[in-house]
Amino acid sequence: MKSLLRITTVLALFVTLSACGGETNTPDKKTSTATAKSESELTSFQLEHGIGPVVEPITLGELNMEWVEKGRAIFEMKCEMCHSMDNRVVGPALGDVLEKRTPTYVMNMILNPGEMTKKHPEAKKLLQEYMSIMPFQNVEREDARAIVEFLRTQSDS
Repeated sequence: MKSLLRITTVLALFVTLSACGGETNTPDKKTSTATAKSESELTSFQLEHGIGPVVEPITLGELNMEWVEKGRAIFEMKCEMCHSMDNRVVGPALGDVLEKRTPTYVMNMILNPGEMTKKHPEAKKLLQEYMSIMPFQNVEREDARAIVEFLRTQSDS
């Protein structure tokens, strides 16, 4: 059943992406100005930690194995169709994401991918590279924190 759901989701994604066509949008002066303005409106906190409901830095203490297991289960159910730890899939590999981004940024990307992709410069770069908007997966804040805890166990360092 899980395999059928994955196959169906992947097929739906390919249909959606192919329906977008091969149009290329070249940014005009207005778009570039609007983009620069929206980026300059971000606070330094938002530039470092993302835009979303998590508005204070998340500090990582001792590894919580209950959260790791909960995060692993959520990741396997909601994330691994598009992300692996080592390779690009639909989205980027996430094995070293916490070496590149703060835990708060990762949580805000999980909890608020639409606004992040529209307004945050790093999320915009990911959209340009991967040509796919990360959908909101109906994840609660506690679930996003558990995913971060799981991701902590995936880094090589």
